[in-house]
Amino acid sequence: MFLTRFRLNTARVGARRLLGSPQSLHAAVMASFPERPDHRGDGPRVLWRVDQQARSEVLLYVVSPERPDLTHLVEQAGWPTATGGWQTKPYAPFLARLAADDTWAFRLTANPVHSIRRHDAEPTKRTAHITPRHQLDWLLKRQTDAGFAIVERPGPRPDGLEGPWHEVVVHHRAELAFRKRSESDDRAHSVTLTRVTYDGRLRVLDPDALRRTLTAGLGKAKAYGCGLMTLAPAE
Repeated sequence: MFLTRFRLNTARVGARRLLGSPQSLHAAVMASFPERPDHRGDGPRVLWRVDQQARSEVLLYVVSPERPDLTHLVEQAGWPTATGGWQTKPYAPFLARLAADDTWAFRLTANPVHSIRRHDAEPTKRTAHITPRHQLDWLLKRQTDAGFAIVERPGPRPDGLEGPWHEVVVHHRAELAFRKRSESDDRAHSVTLTRVTYDGRLRVLDPDALRRTLTAGLGKAKAYGCGLMTLAPAE
């Protein structure tokens, strides 16, 4: 497994085009591999995420089973004459160090959805959670199976509600709408999804399960920049 970071040059038309279309950015990421990665089941897969640190600092993170070659992205959306167009590091040594009860800061961009239907005869429909509280509940329901627990703060909740207060912030909610071209009949159809980012602190419950989460992703819409969780030392 490899972890890659690439900074997009937002002054370039190519970068703005990619950032405006999850479908185009997905295609650009997948073009980083000579052979299209074969994803099966819940095993490791190509995951990507865009982080906007500041107005002019936009970073693309990619986790992948194979080492990528981002030359085309540098030419289209980076700084072609600069050295070190992207940074790729082996991910396995970091994953191997994860241990139960370790505490880490985390960032996750995800597509929090649930399935609903108005009556028993109606097929279920996938619907996005639209409030921060429901978006947080979506993550809390998945944390144990994903191998971690979000750290709980001591003391009363500042919002006055019942239940524990978790060390996590839900932000950067975005409604995405774009056109996706079908591989079977070459027709384009509309895709809409909600994408949100979670920043917080977690405690490792099950290192193996957390490794699967970090390499296979969490939730839906992984092809469109959702599902990638990264860890950093907790302060």
